[in-house]
Amino acid sequence: MTDCSVSKTSDRDPPKRLRCPINGKEYGFVDYKTILHHLSEPWNNALIEQGYYFCSGTDCEVVYFGQDNTLISKSELRTNVGVNEKAPERMVCYCFGVSYAVAENDGVVVDFVKEKTK
Repeated sequence: MTDCSVSKTSDRDPPKRLRCPINGKEYGFVDYKTILHHLSEPWNNALIEQGYYFCSGTDCEVVYFGQDNTLISKSELRTNVGVNEKAPERMVCYCFGVSYAVAENDGVVVDFVKEKTK
């Protein structure tokens, strides 16, 4: 099983971590394809293939940002971002569609997600 958030390595890999242009904190790399899966209308977005990063700052409207300082906010996504939201419906695992509400009440689901995303 492949992880939808990890890309193959190449000779021109982007940095593993980069600072958010809004809050200045350093965050980890996310594959371009992951960004496309999360955008509400990727066909209307002119993103280029480059390194993108996930901003998990709860005080930041930005969810993803690119090496060229492209900003992708909550309003541009088709799902709520778990760490950036407070609602019980927020996602813990996008790949399997597991919300915090489900994970808090079902240990089997948590074990499944942990096992499949190692």
